[in-house]
Amino acid sequence: MDSVEIGLITCTPHEEVYSLYGHTAIHYKNQQTDEDLVFNYGVFNFKAPHFVARFVLGKTDYELGIIPIEPFCKYYKDWGSEVVEQVLNLTNEEKARIVHALAINYRPENRVYRYNFFYDNCSTRPRDIIVHNLVGEVVYAPREDYAPSYREMIHELVGHHPWASMGNDLLLGAKADMKTDRKQQEFLPMNLMHDFEHARIYANGEYRPLVKERRVLVKAGIQVVEEEFPLSPTACAWLLFALLMAVLIIEKKKHQHYLWIDLILMLTTGAAGLLLFVMFFSEHPTTSTNLQILLLNPLSLLFIPSVWRGKASYYWIFMLSCLILFAVGWFIQDYAEGMEILALCLLSRYCSYKI
Repeated sequence: MDSVEIGLITCTPHEEVYSLYGHTAIHYKNQQTDEDLVFNYGVFNFKAPHFVARFVLGKTDYELGIIPIEPFCKYYKDWGSEVVEQVLNLTNEEKARIVHALAINYRPENRVYRYNFFYDNCSTRPRDIIVHNLVGEVVYAPREDYAPSYREMIHELVGHHPWASMGNDLLLGAKADMKTDRKQQEFLPMNLMHDFEHARIYANGEYRPLVKERRVLVKAGIQVVEEEFPLSPTACAWLLFALLMAVLIIEKKKHQHYLWIDLILMLTTGAAGLLLFVMFFSEHPTTSTNLQILLLNPLSLLFIPSVWRGKASYYWIFMLSCLILFAVGWFIQDYAEGMEILALCLLSRYCSYKI
């Protein structure tokens, strides 16, 4: 094991949706045999049957893959990402234990695992392989008062992609707003790299740094940012609200109520609510309590026939109750961008019905 180096590789994000959070892998280099390999827990097949549906339901299977270091680094260089390696300060026994654990993980019956974005992903797996096979105990440097929620950490990385951020917030429930500890924060590769950088191993009454050397394998390059939809979710929501207010004014002047607008809103919010309802049964642990279902309510679909027949009173009593509960829930859960404005849109239709 004298000729073996084991390092933690951290790749900065690039503009593909699946890479907005960065990536982590384990680097194995044997100078005697010229083996120079990356153990990558982030391998998945996007073309697998029902991939999107399985991902939504938290039933996505990832696997451990092995790739030579050159094509691995080239991939991130082509995207303009920086690739950093932290060479670990390990004893020969610890190296042997990690190599043995990786070999067991790579057996066909073990290499596939049930991926979980927050709790069991391509960052937490390398961490656990390393930490669990050390002879000593990892002692982390204390952090200042830093206890963000999962949602806040995601916002830091995807804030420049407002529609992706809105989509995340729409699916995440109240549990995503709970404060996290250091270990939970390591689901993000950059947080894990920071913790390893300042960690020490305590063994036999002595401390030694966990990381003995930091190397930049790929320098950060130029990333091409594709243009997104020019309007933000908030801007679109305000445009909808302005349109509905204009319709409300026209309705009052003509002493009419345009029922078809209510039906379109019921259909669209109800259809979106079906997705949130499905997420209640997802294996993702932070989607099961989502108060936004009060606004995007699938039960609205059941009221469409009665509203179509001109019997809308029960629906609006139901919707007004949901709007009140939605407003109360704002103190419990952070809502997706534009959701409060959408609530005003529905409230304007209630006013149109009652006035």
